[in-house]
Amino acid sequence: MEFHVPQFIEMETKIVGPLTWKQFIFVGGAGVVVFFLYFFLKKFFMWFIMISVFLVGGALALAFLPIAGQPLPTFLKNFFSYSVASKIYLWQKKKVPPKVVYEKKVGLFKEDLERTSLKIAGGGRLRGLSMQIETRTK
Repeated sequence: MEFHVPQFIEMETKIVGPLTWKQFIFVGGAGVVVFFLYFFLKKFFMWFIMISVFLVGGALALAFLPIAGQPLPTFLKNFFSYSVASKIYLWQKKKVPPKVVYEKKVGLFKEDLERTSLKIAGGGRLRGLSMQIETRTK
């Protein structure tokens, strides 16, 4: 009997009832702030209502609103990091000298050493082409 196992399952575990840990922090944090605001703003009840609506609405949006398949906090983090980051990408060639490795062989004659030593060829056509590309000449 064949069983099909779903791939790429990325579900956060439910910690508090139907809420994940992040959702609980957002909703619970807003609830605690609204609770304390009630005692500080008893005399200004309309201010309390307006501030509470914005706090609870923002917390619910952060907890449950996905944008483009991503949670709102992830979307906002990506948005701000892209907005602040540099948008100009320049490639600059690094001048690195070639590494030459010589092997020391024991018990060989002088002719064998001459044949086994590494030889670096002179600048070929590739070096000339790269110079033309970098200097933009023909």
